[in-house]
Amino acid sequence: MPVPFEALIPVGLITVMFGVVSVGMNSVKFARNDMKPTRYNLDQFEQVMMRRDERLTGSNRGQSSNPTAPAEFQTNSVWQTEQVL
Repeated sequence: MPVPFEALIPVGLITVMFGVVSVGMNSVKFARNDMKPTRYNLDQFEQVMMRRDERLTGSNRGQSSNPTAPAEFQTNSVWQTEQVL
């Protein structure tokens, strides 16, 4: 049974578009992570450290080599306070 060559063009287009979309999503995820590979299987300690790094540097993948925290880190808390009437 011969293969109709007219059907190969749409199959090729679909394959190319799946490739374009997957490369695009991968590059967006890579760029969103400060050009570092995506983290998988994060435990609670790593999630807490990522939140701390985000408060220190403004990016959840950024790290600071400064041994002392900046002054705004004292008031930049994770705890949400409610206003007392």
